Amino acid sequence: MIADSSLHSFFDAVGKFFSSLAHIGWGALALGMLFHALNLTLRSRAAFNVLRAAYPAERFQWRRIWGAYVGGVGFNSVVPARGGDVIKLFLAKSSIPNSSYPAVGAGLAVDAIFDSSIGILVLIFAFTQGVFPKPPDFSKLNAFDLSFFANHPRFALFCITALAVLALVAFALLSARVKAFWARVRQGLTILLDRNRYLREVYAIQGLGWCCRFAAFWFLLDAFHVGGSVKNVLLVFGVNAVSTIVPFTPGGAGVQQALLLQVFSATAPGATVAAYSVGQQVATAATSFGLGLAAVFFIFRFRSFKEVIRAGRADEAREKERRAAPA
Repeated sequence: MIADSSLHSFFDAVGKFFSSLAHIGWGALALGMLFHALNLTLRSRAAFNVLRAAYPAERFQWRRIWGAYVGGVGFNSVVPARGGDVIKLFLAKSSIPNSSYPAVGAGLAVDAIFDSSIGILVLIFAFTQGVFPKPPDFSKLNAFDLSFFANHPRFALFCITALAVLALVAFALLSARVKAFWARVRQGLTILLDRNRYLREVYAIQGLGWCCRFAAFWFLLDAFHVGGSVKNVLLVFGVNAVSTIVPFTPGGAGVQQALLLQVFSATAPGATVAAYSVGQQVATAATSFGLGLAAVFFIFRFRSFKEVIRAGRADEAREKERRAAPA
């Protein structure tokens, strides 16, 4: 029943989006997408700097790391469970000679430091404005992912515990190689040993990217006539932060619509908010997917994301064979 309600709410918002197409501010929409692309570009530069610190003796191009980054984001925009992260990892690893998956994966995870530090502040702001639903009230929203876990807290706790146990089991199984594994992970985190370099080449650049993302949401709010303002943009950031916690749908579809309708219910008509909730998601997903597909085709010479996944699996199999050969 909850799932049916969630789907009905989502498709109702889609209907309102299509009925509002004639009233969209296309200039503001185009500026929003430009700043969205600039955000991805700046974040890819920060990732490139992290990997350059991990592999100072290797020569590799920023454009390939940019391609890996937008390729992963583009795939995540249309497929749930963050499958694009695997694509990003494979493409980045294949771009750096003599690299390893643990080191590259650790390097790509460095951006979580900035995201966590800003995300916590954004969520504190969102939950203190009186319009953001409290976690216990998530069960009342027309979003299956949040409603299900809010209505079944014991199952949510079981899932978290099961993931922790699986992580410990994996660690135990890898104990024979754990020393070499962590050595590679530390290599990927090399830039964190130089605080000034990290702040200058990673944190500051991600900060500029965040400003671009802020501008993107401002223009999108204006394009759909919800109204761009500092408060509204920060509330949208809060909605995005919550929707990424349970990534069961591409880009948090359904969750974002339900939360945005709740957050802006007192400041804009429901039809306007519903159109915006779908429109901003469609626009950012289409831009990310288009950039990602173009990068996969023109930079890496793959014809589709499926071909990238097949190549990634083949490369992983070769890695396992190489690791097993000495034994």
